[in-house]
Amino acid sequence: MVGGLLAGQSSAIAYEGFGTRGRQNGAFLLISFGVLLTLSVLVFLLTFVFERGITVVLENLTVGAGTALLLAVAALVLSVRVGHVNPATADGTDKIVSFVHLAVVVVLSLVGIVFAYTIAANHTLSGYAVTVEPTSTVGALPGLLVGIVFLDVLRRSTRPWSPEIGAGRTVARLLAVAVGAMAVLVLLELVAGIELAVVPILAIAVGGVSAATAVVTAGAHVSGRHLPTWIPPLSRMGAVAVGAFVVCCLHATVTGTDVGGTVGIAASGAIDWPFVMNPSKGLGIQKGVMPAMVGTIWLVLGAVVFAVPLAVGAAVFLTEYAEDSIFTRAVDIATNGLWSTPSIVFGLFGLAFLVPRFGGTPSIFASQLVLGFMLLPLVLITSREAMKSVPDEYRDASAALGVSKWETIRSVVVPASMPGVITGVILGVGRIAGETAPLLLVLNGPNFSTRSPGILSSFMVRVSLQPPFVHVSNPALLERASALPYQLYAVITAGVAAEEPFGWGTALVLLCVVLSFFAMGVASRRYFRRKLHQ
Repeated sequence: MVGGLLAGQSSAIAYEGFGTRGRQNGAFLLISFGVLLTLSVLVFLLTFVFERGITVVLENLTVGAGTALLLAVAALVLSVRVGHVNPATADGTDKIVSFVHLAVVVVLSLVGIVFAYTIAANHTLSGYAVTVEPTSTVGALPGLLVGIVFLDVLRRSTRPWSPEIGAGRTVARLLAVAVGAMAVLVLLELVAGIELAVVPILAIAVGGVSAATAVVTAGAHVSGRHLPTWIPPLSRMGAVAVGAFVVCCLHATVTGTDVGGTVGIAASGAIDWPFVMNPSKGLGIQKGVMPAMVGTIWLVLGAVVFAVPLAVGAAVFLTEYAEDSIFTRAVDIATNGLWSTPSIVFGLFGLAFLVPRFGGTPSIFASQLVLGFMLLPLVLITSREAMKSVPDEYRDASAALGVSKWETIRSVVVPASMPGVITGVILGVGRIAGETAPLLLVLNGPNFSTRSPGILSSFMVRVSLQPPFVHVSNPALLERASALPYQLYAVITAGVAAEEPFGWGTALVLLCVVLSFFAMGVASRRYFRRKLHQ
């Protein structure tokens, strides 16, 4: 790395005698080596944790070949859809990225072929503490996630279809009725908690007809034949078939009932991942991170829901309404000071001020508020800078059209600044997700919790004739819980050398959770950037 930096500096000096263009090339080379150094440190850190924790994380993992094949196909579709896989049409650094995408596509294709062979040959694969069973059933939850991804891909590629003849309009109405009926029935199951046997029957019928029509349409496109105009296009029928598959997966997830037989959707058992899906029962008894992982996710989500609207609202006021004065400068100083405050101080504030006012004991809700206060200053700073970077021409053009100031902020300024706002959220989540010191004071749950926080199932709504008329409460938010940093701290301080792999595995899962939040943030940022350039 040092040699690379010295080589970059030497190149910059050598280019200095070749005019402005040469100096630009030298500076670009030097900056590239700096970026390479940063990426190398990140890759080294991830590899270091991965190498020490992957064995305990994957221990006794069992997955069905049908579920694994579905996940591989989904990853393959996303790689082809998002990445550029033709290096011949790329140049510069894009050619390197294209080769990487092409390699990923080839690897995913080979993995999918292996899983398909496992199902066809009824052969069990086993290695590195992982077992792939030759079952053709698909897990309900993985199928639901993959179906949602496919629906999004098909939605972007679906062309508008407006049939002009009566038969085409009838087909369009039938499709709308079928999709609406499936949505209403599965929503009724989800809300009322009942099982309707007609849901999988209707979904299988609609999905089968749609899939058959999609196959016929694809065959006609390949052979060059023309189909009647009343037949829906391939993308629309594919979307209906995938929607029916999502309904079946949601039905199996909600009711716990399998759909289909040997080739179908399994409500549970398609993936058995002991380390991730089981709770820990203490050192040397059973290793697991499920309650701590769920607790971390709820803490981060609660902090984001609390902090982001406040930060964006404050940024709108300070940028668009408040004039440059002593007040705004004081807010800048206070915001920077809050961001620089040690996390243990936030924990002491939560213990002394928040905990006595919310149940009197450490709880999930108090922890969410403390982490939200830690997230607030960074999101406020990045949101203000993002809104300041929006050109004034946008505001002037909106005002010239007679649009009010609030409508201009809501429709022009905030959408244009959303990528910067999401960048601040990504950076803030990376900090709060790994915090341990505040959680020792305001969460203070068991070191190895045996149950996950039941936040969704604990909401209670009561209606009365006295204000505020509707009372909403959630006792689970006022209970103690565990989190991944908290459990990792407990494993480390235990001082048991035999449990060191347990700590590395917990650290690896924590990194994966944080990177998952990063991935969602990056996807959201790309979405808003794409909307800005449409």
